[in-house]
Amino acid sequence: MEIVSEVNTIGWAPFGSAGTMTTLSLHTLRTIRPGCPRPPWVTATIRAAAPRYVPCRRVGQRRVEEGSHPVRVSVRVNENEGSSVLDAGAVCAEAGKWTEIKGAFRLRESPMSADVYVHGAPAGVELKVMDLRIIATDHKARFAQLKEKTDKVRKRDVVLSFGGAALGAELSSGASVRVVQLDNGFPLGTCINGNVIQDPAFVDFFTNHMDWAVFENELKWYWTEAQRGQLNYNDADHLLDFCDRLGKPVRGHCIFWAVDGAVQQWIKDIGGDRDQLMSVVQDRLRSLLSRYAGRFPHYDVNNEMLHGRFYRDRLGEDVSSLMFREAARLDPGAALFVNDYNVECANDPNATPEKYMVLIDELRRGGAQVGGIGLQGHLDVGEQDEGLRADDLEVVLREAYAHPAVEGVIFWGIMQGHMWRQNAALLNADGTVNEAGQRFIDLRREWLSDTRGRIDAEGQFKFRGFHGTYIVQLTTPTGTKMLKTFTIGKGDATLVLDMENL
Repeated sequence: MEIVSEVNTIGWAPFGSAGTMTTLSLHTLRTIRPGCPRPPWVTATIRAAAPRYVPCRRVGQRRVEEGSHPVRVSVRVNENEGSSVLDAGAVCAEAGKWTEIKGAFRLRESPMSADVYVHGAPAGVELKVMDLRIIATDHKARFAQLKEKTDKVRKRDVVLSFGGAALGAELSSGASVRVVQLDNGFPLGTCINGNVIQDPAFVDFFTNHMDWAVFENELKWYWTEAQRGQLNYNDADHLLDFCDRLGKPVRGHCIFWAVDGAVQQWIKDIGGDRDQLMSVVQDRLRSLLSRYAGRFPHYDVNNEMLHGRFYRDRLGEDVSSLMFREAARLDPGAALFVNDYNVECANDPNATPEKYMVLIDELRRGGAQVGGIGLQGHLDVGEQDEGLRADDLEVVLREAYAHPAVEGVIFWGIMQGHMWRQNAALLNADGTVNEAGQRFIDLRREWLSDTRGRIDAEGQFKFRGFHGTYIVQLTTPTGTKMLKTFTIGKGDATLVLDMENL
């Protein structure tokens, strides 16, 4: 990677009023040359070579370190026609500890110079910066690295053995094999609702290019019981039947939602009556989990607990573990998830990875069977330029697919006019597939194995394929055919399959 600019502690200066700004703020990069070629600047990363930021407060001669503070890096790029400010990274820095900050930004044009700001902590809090580097990102080189990682993480060596007595003579003459992957073991999906499934273009794209679904609102408690005692599962049933007909599994989102603003008024009106609130919580668990037992492979149990405490504040810290325990008892086959946002953004003091791990450990100590971790972030690839949107989407999906801990990606909508996020659609409002949608299709095609060849002298066919479900066709010289299906799962050892006994 090319280091475009490197900054040490020399040259930083306060910026703005001392009463409103952090002590350390501004550094001007004069090493950026006019006419610097654009390619190295398409994406740049601000990275600290070692932990970098310490917030502290001075009282007299004594330094008192306390709390944690959001620290941000911004870059003002100065061009001939003016300047613009770009967000370039953020972190919640803990007092008394060095903290590494990482971020990225894109430059559309080559700048004349740039001003780097380190800011965000309240007045009276000092920041120390060891150094800061701006590094040009080489997407071509990064994608090559990701493809190598993907081959290790998402593929496996396979031996198909056709050595049965019934085909022995014909196999010795040489038989051809065609192996085609039907689906990938890494699910990609989208949220759906009652309106979008009426659009034929959406249904076509969803049917052919999506593996999973999640309901946008129709399973949430405020939807299924907007008024106390008046249950409405009709909308959820309709969507579930739609997915069942297409063979698409559905994530259950969500049983509860911890954020106050997502709790319906009749529940809030219960007030401080702890027994009554616990009773309706238990009723919700029994009603939902008993009705749909075995139909949702996943559930988000108490959504966004890092950002809300509605039930814990009224029923005690153990109530979240109780929700998990009861959900596991009522539907033991479902994987139960925690789910939250901003965890990987490093700009939210409520949602650091460390706090997420503490929450999960507390749930497990309370007997919760936490089967999965949701990192909710809406994959922020909102970009008006369709080409850049496609590039951003490719970066996100390649990074996710190459990471061994990621088990799938669910989009929160894919069609313009039917989604919460603007400028992030894969399908235009008229049903046409845009550049981002085509890039998505191309990636899915890249991640499916399709191979052919001939049986070797030992009656075997060997290949390396992506995890997922396959169909194999064997054709002998006399025209005898065999069709079999099989699955490649995770594993480091070579998968050997006896095709005669499948």
